[in-house]
Amino acid sequence: MEDVLAVYARPLDPARPLVVMDEKPLQLLADARPGQPAAPGRPAREDSEYVRHGTCSIFMWAEPLKGWRRADALPTRTRLDWAEQVARLLEEDYPDAEKVVLVMDNLNTHSVASLYKAFPPARAFALAQRLEIHHTPRHGSWLNIAEIELSCMTKQCLGRRIDDIDTLNRELAAWQAQVNADQRQVDWQFTTADARVKLRHLYPQI
Repeated sequence: MEDVLAVYARPLDPARPLVVMDEKPLQLLADARPGQPAAPGRPAREDSEYVRHGTCSIFMWAEPLKGWRRADALPTRTRLDWAEQVARLLEEDYPDAEKVVLVMDNLNTHSVASLYKAFPPARAFALAQRLEIHHTPRHGSWLNIAEIELSCMTKQCLGRRIDDIDTLNRELAAWQAQVNADQRQVDWQFTTADARVKLRHLYPQI
């Protein structure tokens, strides 16, 4: 926990940007019957029945100190998916960064081993050398700022049924463009000093 909090306390450094990531599963749903639009004195109506069109995973990447986000929906969330997303992060989003400081949970796909499964050894090694990885502790995913971003995105972008991944990605792209234009930063308030007081029951008694 303190490792992640120390990372969040670092100042903005363009050569070593802090990026957080998380994933969110989502059901693709269609209306079983058309709804009714709003009318004077009557809200819009939606049938309670729906048709399942499978599932997908939304990958959220964010730089909280700069106010940048990227959200992509993929059919799966395998090691190869994560590795391709990391390659895009390093080679397209941050090609000039010396290292990207990456905070994420400790899901089994979130490791350098995934890069070696997806790419030839030389490329996997080059990508890994540009990552400084910090994992949130078990049962401590609340420390991941990307969870906050996913929550905001869900409220602002996913308030209706979406039945296919292409439509979902268009919605995510529109949301991403708007929030990146606003450059809304994250002011993280919880510090290591706070943790040692409020969460002292988690520390060993010496």
